[in-house]
Amino acid sequence: MKILVISPHPEGFVPGQRLKYEQYFNYFRQNGIEIEVSSFISADFQKIIYKRGYLFLKFFYTLKGYCRRIRDIFRIRNYDGLYIFLYVTPFGFPLFEWIFTKIQPNFIYDIDDLVFLKRESKVNKIADLVRGKSKINFLIKRAQHVVVCTPYLHEYVRKYNLNSTDISSTVNTDIYRPNYVNNKHEELTIGWSGSHSTSPYLLLLEDVLSKIQSKYLVKILVIGDSDFQTHKFQFEAIAWNKDKEVEDLNRIDIGIYPLPSEKWVLGKSGLKAIQYMALGKPTVATAIGANFRVIEHNISGFLVTKDLEWFQTIENLILSPKLRIEIGRKGRERVENLFSVEANKNKYLDIILKLKKE
Repeated sequence: MKILVISPHPEGFVPGQRLKYEQYFNYFRQNGIEIEVSSFISADFQKIIYKRGYLFLKFFYTLKGYCRRIRDIFRIRNYDGLYIFLYVTPFGFPLFEWIFTKIQPNFIYDIDDLVFLKRESKVNKIADLVRGKSKINFLIKRAQHVVVCTPYLHEYVRKYNLNSTDISSTVNTDIYRPNYVNNKHEELTIGWSGSHSTSPYLLLLEDVLSKIQSKYLVKILVIGDSDFQTHKFQFEAIAWNKDKEVEDLNRIDIGIYPLPSEKWVLGKSGLKAIQYMALGKPTVATAIGANFRVIEHNISGFLVTKDLEWFQTIENLILSPKLRIEIGRKGRERVENLFSVEANKNKYLDIILKLKKE
């Protein structure tokens, strides 16, 4: 069986792909499924796409992306099916989506975040003006099966397609191994992981973290946005590094996952909380959306809303090494049982095996 994966980003770069379907590729291959990836964005384009400027290069690489899609049109008949993540092409009406699915109607559609909502990018504002929003519902309605990652998305998709499965973002627990030694040192590290687009969420805790640092000797580690700035608290900011991701996360003693109270976050799968928990890090997260299914409050982590709750919960974890270890181990156990590759691999496999070549 041969499957062509149609994705926005090249393999191995973004969490929405890496920690969803990409990490199951080897398992698919072990079960006789050939996987090939065709991304709209090249590896070179990926290096600059979220940086300001580079307009000519971005335009040039975008044209190359469309050329790749034109090439794909002439070869998708050679595959038993397609696995489409988000879109075929990013802009305009669903023309390429119509062509692809007309030629090869056997396809799975994977949707991440509430991408049908209008959100503006501070870096690529021009792209936002022509981004194709109608592509999402077009693909949802025509897919043989739709894969989502949150209960809210699942509810939305089932209005248009009853063949859908809710599979959370997951981690490979053979790679994500806890390092409980970190609980033994005096100066603790409160850690946040994200990207340039989500780092404003950390600013929601400016006053809380400032108050924590005024009372306790703690480091604050910001992973994923090396340009992060605030004058409210002291921090170390480092860029995301694929090869050091687990090592960097293991520097954390307490993981925090703040989110704003807005509709957009209902499409988030709680991935950052899952990553912290997989590494045995006690996790404090905003009580919203998919976080309710990821974390059992006061058992495998903590769900909070108000600044006072954030402060008191983090303070309790700072003062109690025993609580950090206990909550961390419960979190790890929950990820192994529900949010690991091992626990979810057959869900993906079963969906793909149902695709039939016409």
